[in-house]
Amino acid sequence: MSSVDDANLWARETEQAVLDQAVLLAPRLGWSPAMVRAAAQAAGLSQGDQDLLLPHGPRDLAALISRRHDDRAFATLAGVDPASLKIRERIARGVSARMEAGAEDLEACRKCAGFLALPSNSDLGLKLAWETADRLWVWAGDTATDWNHYSKRTILSGILIPALTMRWFDGREAAESFVADRIENVMAFEKWKAGKDFEAPLRKVTEVLSRMRYGPKAEA
Repeated sequence: MSSVDDANLWARETEQAVLDQAVLLAPRLGWSPAMVRAAAQAAGLSQGDQDLLLPHGPRDLAALISRRHDDRAFATLAGVDPASLKIRERIARGVSARMEAGAEDLEACRKCAGFLALPSNSDLGLKLAWETADRLWVWAGDTATDWNHYSKRTILSGILIPALTMRWFDGREAAESFVADRIENVMAFEKWKAGKDFEAPLRKVTEVLSRMRYGPKAEA
């Protein structure tokens, strides 16, 4: 193994060790620089090593815990065949698995949610929700590469953020009910959208501009 491989392995293992400590300390210290320092010290890191490994402190740990919960959720979903479920059932099952993966670290998640709700950290919260939404859609079998690829992930991100928050603070039943209602809303919208031609206005404008430039088409 090369020195680069050794360094990468050290970084991955040490990040997880610090995160383990953060999950224990966050309920008392909050998701804060003080918590990061305490967690790093508990994992045996000097200030220099901490700065190298976690240059953005609480933001780095927020990303790590989100991705850990993603991995935990998909480990649970590994035993589910998404092809055996309707699309709405796949998304509901995936979101539920993600909520319960985080609920195992409930108090730490509550502190992290408060941290991500700060205006200075909202960009990170959106980025992490998008990552989770993307993985959920891939698991669900989505292969879209056009604008639907982005719209699906945007819509699901908009469901995930409040759903996870509700799970942490209001409990599983309230969160599951919220998710079911939102998925129903989305499916109703998709059904309505399927009967609409949203490109018609653009084609009309294009035709008008074409006639202005080239004149009316010659009669056959």
